[in-house]
Amino acid sequence: MNRLEDKVCVVTGSAQGFGEGIAECLRAEGARVVIADRNRALAERTAARLGGLAIGVDVGVEAEVEALVRETMARFGRLDVFISNAGILQSGGLEEMDLATFERVTRVNYTAFFLCVKYAARAMRAQRAQYPERSYDIIQINSKSGLEGSQKNFAYAGGKFGGIGLVQSFAKELVEDGVKVNAICPGNYFEGPLWADPERGLFTQYLKAGKVPGARTADDVRRFYESKVPMRRGCRPLDVARAILYCVEQMYETGQAIPVTGGQNMLR
Repeated sequence: MNRLEDKVCVVTGSAQGFGEGIAECLRAEGARVVIADRNRALAERTAARLGGLAIGVDVGVEAEVEALVRETMARFGRLDVFISNAGILQSGGLEEMDLATFERVTRVNYTAFFLCVKYAARAMRAQRAQYPERSYDIIQINSKSGLEGSQKNFAYAGGKFGGIGLVQSFAKELVEDGVKVNAICPGNYFEGPLWADPERGLFTQYLKAGKVPGARTADDVRRFYESKVPMRRGCRPLDVARAILYCVEQMYETGQAIPVTGGQNMLR
């Protein structure tokens, strides 16, 4: 339907996995996509496939985030939608997790969102001054763990809870600049490498961490988590892309955290 025709959309963490799937869906709707990822080589391959622009970036480094926005503007002359998707997850209980790991997870999942908004909003404000009829969107891909605590996963959940607080605060600050700020809280993407990688995926991590009592294999862990979803499947990139389209097209919504969890998490 080309609902994003000619809009420039930056998607961080989009060289592979969930972010790649989101970027692919947006490209199918006519967007010009920027594949922003720490893995520059993989980003270039994804961008070549989608006809987009690859930019290497560590979202936890301020200078690199600033350069990401600057290069996007230099290439396209505009930035319409910034999707903060990059994130990491390291599970573990209180006695297992050291400070360095906690701070690394927090830097990528929480602090980096502040950096992305700071520089994306700066570009969007400048555009708004020139084109006052346009609106712009900053969307954080949060998590169902931002809506409900997660056992032995506190570093990730804490950063995601904090991210919703930032979304609500930035939404109030930027509304007069024509910038909407929302969060999408997906359920688990079971097919992606974050969960399914046989060595480092969450099914394996959670098995080792003992998060699922009685589980003997990674498949046991997967079945346990699928059983918690009323729709009996994990979230997929298309599910999130549809929520992104809602955020962009809905002109009377900002500061929201939208669950896309198959009924597992419901608004209170």
